[in-house]
Amino acid sequence: MDHQLRRTILAARLSDLGIDGLLVTSLPNVRYLTGFTGSNGQALVSASETVFLTDGRYTEQSRHEVPDLERVTYLQDLENPLGDQCARLEIARLGFEAHIVTVRQRDRLAAGMDAVQLMPLVEEVEAQRWVKDDEELEMLRRAQAVTDQAFEDILEFLAVGQSEQQVALELERLLRRDGADGLAFDSIVAFGEHAAEPHHDPTYRLLEEGDVIKLDFGALFGGYHADMTRTVSFGEPAAELRKIHDVVRQAQQAGIDAVRAGVRAEDVDAAARAVIESAAYGPYFPHGLGHGVGLEIHEGPRLGRGFDHVLPAGAVVTVEPGVYVPGLGGVRIEDMVQVSEDGCRVLGAASRELIEL
Repeated sequence: MDHQLRRTILAARLSDLGIDGLLVTSLPNVRYLTGFTGSNGQALVSASETVFLTDGRYTEQSRHEVPDLERVTYLQDLENPLGDQCARLEIARLGFEAHIVTVRQRDRLAAGMDAVQLMPLVEEVEAQRWVKDDEELEMLRRAQAVTDQAFEDILEFLAVGQSEQQVALELERLLRRDGADGLAFDSIVAFGEHAAEPHHDPTYRLLEEGDVIKLDFGALFGGYHADMTRTVSFGEPAAELRKIHDVVRQAQQAGIDAVRAGVRAEDVDAAARAVIESAAYGPYFPHGLGHGVGLEIHEGPRLGRGFDHVLPAGAVVTVEPGVYVPGLGGVRIEDMVQVSEDGCRVLGAASRELIEL
C-alpha cells in the first residue's frame, strides 16, 4: 500500500481546510495512512511530515509496521507529546476528527495544549478513502472470492433441524478455512419468519422444510471487508416469497444498471426503489440501497434517499435492496460493485437467481 502517497494527498489539503495539521485518531484512518494495525495509534499530519504516536504496548509493532515515520511512544497521556510535536512542526491550528473524538477527549486536548487552536473536521480522511487504489481493489476481490466459496459450500451443509447459530458457526469456519483473517461482521443467518428482520442475530430457531434462508456475511482479508447477501429456499417457498424474490432481484439489477461515475447516490437508490414500489412493496423496503465497503464494513459513499453526492470512479459500494414482510419472511440480495466511468463491475460470482435446496 502506498501510504506515503495517501499522506501527501491529505497534507496538500490542509491549507484549504484552514489548518496547519490534522490529528487522525480513527483507527481505520490511521491504518489507511500509516499501515498500523494495532488498537491504539494516532497520526499527526502536517504539510512537512507525519508523526505516528502510540503507547508502549505497540513500540515494537509500530517499528515494523510504520518504519518510515517519526514514532513517538507515550506512557499514558497523549496531550504532552502531541503538544511537543505541534510546537516542533509549528502547528497553531490543529484539526481533529470531530466524529471520532469525544467531548471529554477534546477538552483534555485543549487543556493540555494552550498554544494550539483545535478545529473540528468531519470525515476528511474517509472521503479520501472512497476511491480505492489497485491494491485495495485486489484485497476486496480476494475477500469476495473467499465469500463466494463459503456461500457455495454452506448450501451443501444446510439440513432440516440445524439452528441459525450452527449455520453461522459453519460459515465462519468455511471463511477461515479458505484464508479469511476473520469475519467482516457478525453473520446474519435468518430462517423463515426471522428473514423479515433486516438485521437478525442468529438464534436456536431450527431449519424447516419450506423456509427461506437469508444469509448476510463476508470475509475479512488484509483489513478489507466483503459484504454479500443471498436469500435461498429450503424446499418449495411460499408463493408470495417467490414473487418477492423476483421483485428484489429485478430491483437489484436496476440499481446495478444505474451505477456509474458521476451519478448521484440518491438516483441509484431511486432506480432500485422504483421497482419495489411499482410492485406495491415500497413500505417493506425500509433502508437505503447500499454503502461503501473497504477498511470498514460501512463507509462512504452511501446510497440512499437524501444522499446527493456523486459516485466517483474507483469507489466500491453495495447494492442491496430488500423486502421484509412481518410474519411471512423477507428477501435481500446484495453484491459489492466497483464504480467505473461507464458503469460498474460486480465483484461477486454467486448466482442471484432463487436457489431451491
